[in-house]
Amino acid sequence: MSQVLQCADRSLDLSHPQVMGILNVTPDSFSDGGLFVSVDTALQRARRMVAEGAAIIDVGGESTRPGATAVSQQEELDRVLPVIEAIARELPVIVSVDTSKAQVMREAVALGAGLINDVCALREPGALQAASDAGVPVCLMHMVGDPRSMQEDPHYVDVVDDIKLFLRGRIHACEEAGIPASRLLIDPGFGFGKRVTHNLLIMQRLREFLSLGSPLLIGVSRKSTIGAVLDRAADERLAGSLALAALACQQGAHIIRAHDVAASVDVVKMCHAVRTAS
Repeated sequence: MSQVLQCADRSLDLSHPQVMGILNVTPDSFSDGGLFVSVDTALQRARRMVAEGAAIIDVGGESTRPGATAVSQQEELDRVLPVIEAIARELPVIVSVDTSKAQVMREAVALGAGLINDVCALREPGALQAASDAGVPVCLMHMVGDPRSMQEDPHYVDVVDDIKLFLRGRIHACEEAGIPASRLLIDPGFGFGKRVTHNLLIMQRLREFLSLGSPLLIGVSRKSTIGAVLDRAADERLAGSLALAALACQQGAHIIRAHDVAASVDVVKMCHAVRTAS
């Protein structure tokens, strides 16, 4: 596994854990919906996350919370493209586009996105080809069904083994489509089509995903599993989010996707210091 991920014209150093800051330009995301829907407020938020140490800003224009309403391609383009263009022009940071739509991938990369983060693992029509043509790294995430249905009745024989099998298959599909393994990241999809016990087992056995040979991204920030365990509302889940981030880093995660960037950066730095002490 390479220690450097080339994201268009910027490089990501994976010799130590990095933080991906979440920037939802949506009205209905579960934790921050409606807060950053204008270009000005989104850019202000991105500036703050970069100042706090985010290596990547992940821009999403369609909520993927359980039961979320789908948006049209044009609406998603209208939400994300001006923000991606503004961040790429102004800030020294890798911009990621959080999308499953082929045309959104193409246009976002053309405007400066250096990474594609796809909760559907390039299974939507045209997505494999779009990602292959784009020439930037792609994060493949595991999800059962879609955001509208994923929590209805998720079932696994062995949750970790089943997710690994799925991701291995998607890695193979990408390679067949001309996307080399060196451009792939994986995400087990904490909270996407999983019950609380499934999510806890994923965290317990997270290091097993490293056997797939791709950098590991994990998104646990403010997720409902934390609420279920701690009985906390979404805006009261910082401690739980940081605990899971620390556990992920200790098990070899390369990228932590987070709302609370400054605190998460402190966590990954501390974990890395402990892991590499001699």
